[in-house]
Amino acid sequence: MERKDVIAAAEAYWDENRDAIVADIAKLVEIPSTEDLAAAAPGAPYGPGPAAALAAALEIAEGMGMAAINCEGHIGFADLPGETDAQLGIIGHVDVVPAGPGWTFEPFKVTEKDGYLMGRGCLDDKGPSVVALHAVKCLAGLDVARPYTMRFIFGANEETGMADVLWYLENYDSPAFLFTPDADFPVCYGEKGGYDGCITSAPIADPVILDISGGVVTNAVPGEAWAIVRGNADVLPAVERITVADAGDDTVRIEAVGVNAHAAWPERGISAIMLLANYLLENDLCNQQERSFLELVRSLVSDTTGAGVGIASADEYFGPLTVVGGTIRKEGDCLVQTMDSRWPTSITAEEITAALTKLTDDIGATFENTLLMVPFLVKPEDPEIQVLQDAFQFVTGDTEHEPFTIGGGTYAREFKKGASFGVNMPWVENPAWVGGEHGPDEGVSEDLLKTAFKIYVLALAELQALKID
Repeated sequence: MERKDVIAAAEAYWDENRDAIVADIAKLVEIPSTEDLAAAAPGAPYGPGPAAALAAALEIAEGMGMAAINCEGHIGFADLPGETDAQLGIIGHVDVVPAGPGWTFEPFKVTEKDGYLMGRGCLDDKGPSVVALHAVKCLAGLDVARPYTMRFIFGANEETGMADVLWYLENYDSPAFLFTPDADFPVCYGEKGGYDGCITSAPIADPVILDISGGVVTNAVPGEAWAIVRGNADVLPAVERITVADAGDDTVRIEAVGVNAHAAWPERGISAIMLLANYLLENDLCNQQERSFLELVRSLVSDTTGAGVGIASADEYFGPLTVVGGTIRKEGDCLVQTMDSRWPTSITAEEITAALTKLTDDIGATFENTLLMVPFLVKPEDPEIQVLQDAFQFVTGDTEHEPFTIGGGTYAREFKKGASFGVNMPWVENPAWVGGEHGPDEGVSEDLLKTAFKIYVLALAELQALKID
């Protein structure tokens, strides 16, 4: 088929199936599929929510006539057979981060407003996964050769460790090439390393900070944080983004409101933990042991390049290292701060660990590396990357945006060869009431999903024409 005929077929499919596509997205969004290891069980290793969402996604695929397999709740896949068993793959994820505070829309329901679909997962990654799955169904109806079997993999643990993919690759071979619709267009050929850590204070004697909490997940700039401290609310100053209230019994509740952002793009956010730590330090609402801990926290969260904790670095492919302090809490008598760093090839995980450990040793705290992923890179001139880029350009007419690397960690990095491929176009501005991934009021433009659908159909048809080792 000519390219124009493929696009015409994709247009017709979307117009005929638009309501079904939205209904499939809604079916998944209505399931609060956040990890809950305390409720894990056989068939639900990441908790009941991810297991339910995985089952629902496989049911959608089966309804399209694909052969679907649920791998004991770890992960699932559905196949569109080709002329051989050699596979091209797509992988999306049906788990989500918690809703968190600040929503004006119901988070676990698709709300349609002014051409947007609103709800947790509409953008990351239930909406894009459903669109890509329908692209596979559309491909099945095209008059194109399919030498490769198309395997659509549904992950259930992307947001909190990718244990699902580790399980998959221990039990199944990697597709020859795969993409994930879990980032930005046009096409991402490399991902920074991922490094999470946890800083824990020694037990605090005679604390001033009675309780503290901030953030929802390690891999996001926190939008809210609060602390209960000993003090007098009447003498504390008013500060932008800080609320001070008497909490009774000579204690004060201090709340900080920042701006949520994904850890891959921390410059888009304002850390509520940073605002809270600054206020506590500047108003002496801490003892010396707590001060040392908060000063380290401030060094960590006040500079997203890692310069404050001695890990700033950059390279030609990925640019600068980034770091965020995602959560803070009190556990027993100890203060606990988490961190998430996205690192380029110009620094090693060992160097990051050494830098943080030295700082924690200096204040009697401890540091633990809790997640490690090495940088992932595919050459941008490789034919698979070029097919994806060409499909994007043909559908959109956009020749300005080029293949790129990101700080986020997607499934692509875990496979033999892969890329992340849409659906977001960050240069297209959304209304102010539409939030992004991992934040409140997450939403996605229906026009964007339709454009992505056409890109995916064309890319799938043309990947089938490649000779892939």
